[in-house]
Amino acid sequence: MPTERLIYPEAVSESLNALTERMRAHGASDPEGWARSELSEDIPQEARFLFLRSLWADTINGLTPQAALKLPAAQRLVAAGASIDDVVTVMRAAAYEAAFGVVMRLDEGEDSSAPDDSPGWTLMETRGDTLTGRLMDALHEDLLMLDPGGREGGDLWE
Repeated sequence: MPTERLIYPEAVSESLNALTERMRAHGASDPEGWARSELSEDIPQEARFLFLRSLWADTINGLTPQAALKLPAAQRLVAAGASIDDVVTVMRAAAYEAAFGVVMRLDEGEDSSAPDDSPGWTLMETRGDTLTGRLMDALHEDLLMLDPGGREGGDLWE
């Protein structure tokens, strides 16, 4: 038994170091915090981080002024005197609200207005093609925190 006590902490330490480095490589602001939470609470934090980070990169912040100006409504707003930066900010805010709504719906896991015997849904971590069995829930709690600008979406409502 004493041997296990010596080996186990070393294995945990190696896992913590490896996951901390992965989270650092992903750009997490507190890589060790994310790694500790995943290992101590068995929460798929790396998968949660990657999912939420991709919402910011692809959905919320992925809009450029050039892309916005391809939309006739944005063209009309700019022609009427709105700044393209304001138009993009409004579009990003709408994208955030839509992403948050989808994340909340995923977190709820069911349509509360549907009959009790209706199916629900869940989002689960995978490794390759294999389900790990770890649910990715409470995503709405961390969406704002993962704003890559570090402003927690503050620039969307200024």
